Amino acid sequence: MPYIKACDKLRASHSPETAGELNFQITQVIQDYVRRNGLMYQTLNDVVGALEGAKAEFQRRVVAPYEDMKIQHNGDVYDEDLLSRPNVGLPSV
Repeated sequence: MPYIKACDKLRASHSPETAGELNFQITQVIQDYVRRNGLMYQTLNDVVGALEGAKAEFQRRVVAPYEDMKIQHNGDVYDEDLLSRPNVGLPSV
């Protein structure tokens, strides 16, 4: 939950500086959307879908390329056999 000091809420609404303040800003946007569109299944589904979509796109466009760059720079933590043979270690059926 984005519990931040009352004196930080106004600034955090416009320019978050911490993870808690970013969470607060996102929560404010969500609350505004729900107030304008009504507390009903469709609205809640819209919010969850938008959050999941934004998360997935951020993961795909920003996080994954960053991680790939770090793999190139620092080396991989996964063993090559696990990456090239995804079924390695699974029991035979």
